[in-house]
Amino acid sequence: MGAEEGVTLPSARLAELARAAGFDLVGFARAEPIPPAALTEWLEAGFHADLDWMRSSLADRLDVERLLPGAKTVVVLGCNWWMGGADSPIAGYARGRDYHATLRDRLRALRRTFRAEFPGVADYGSVDANPVMEKVWAARAGLGFVGKNGLLVTPEFGSYVMLAAFVINAAVDVYADGPEVDRCGKCTLCLSSCPTSAFPTERVVDSNKCLSFQTIENEGPMPEALRSSTENIVFGCDVCQSVCPLNASPVLAGPRFAPRAVAGLSVRELAALSREDYQRLVPGTPLARAGYDGLRRNAAYALGAAKDEGAREVLVRLAADGNEVVREAATWALGRIDRLPHSGD
Repeated sequence: MGAEEGVTLPSARLAELARAAGFDLVGFARAEPIPPAALTEWLEAGFHADLDWMRSSLADRLDVERLLPGAKTVVVLGCNWWMGGADSPIAGYARGRDYHATLRDRLRALRRTFRAEFPGVADYGSVDANPVMEKVWAARAGLGFVGKNGLLVTPEFGSYVMLAAFVINAAVDVYADGPEVDRCGKCTLCLSSCPTSAFPTERVVDSNKCLSFQTIENEGPMPEALRSSTENIVFGCDVCQSVCPLNASPVLAGPRFAPRAVAGLSVRELAALSREDYQRLVPGTPLARAGYDGLRRNAAYALGAAKDEGAREVLVRLAADGNEVVREAATWALGRIDRLPHSGD
């Protein structure tokens, strides 16, 4: 059912509903098309690696009215996820319950109350996996600005936020004037600290070199030039966030983002993970994206990058694994460790 002509919704009330559903941040942007240049140039440069679905969904990404006819407003929603804790080879956001599930739960709660209160308004919800450019919309909605590391930086939570979008075919009474003031200044710590030099320029990430892409999306062998940079990195990479001065005073998130037991495992323990322990520890977390073999492959690379002599036994075992990619990673790692032969020598 379409919105009645001329209907304008109260942004303050929508913000109340969003916060009641569990969101920490709420902003409003007019649903105007996104200029294509930045995304098309990124794709043409090949920085999307093999994420070809980004090219196939290009038109939808640039215009939310293709997703919701008559769209007038993008309500952008954010959740702080920072939980602190001990050092882990798993990126901070991935140590607990899958954030997709948490944000979807909150988005469903918002949609229920929104539809009950505004039954004549159509909506479209998105949590990461849909063709919606959340960071662009979040900046337009005044939640923050896109930093030099390509991440949204907010005044309240730094870059430690997860985003969702709620598109409606009605106007609201107050829209943001645009992004927050860029506070990066002359700082380039995120760029210079990247272990694989994955930033060809400010605010541009080359997925081919990004360890988050390589440890999560790439199902085949990691390019050899990147492997020696993976010490203590098994799933995702936090380096460009952890060095950022704007993340110096993080805010503790709620219990839904609390780390699970798998976050306490060392690189060696992740490499030695049995299939039974994987089934017990990983389902329901973001790590499931990499899969059993992907996690062990990544752990083998990390052990080789660290030249961890104490990992010889597990690496020898992985070098005889039934999965070819795991075998190759473990063999490479063994070859990196001083005084250790290649598997089979």
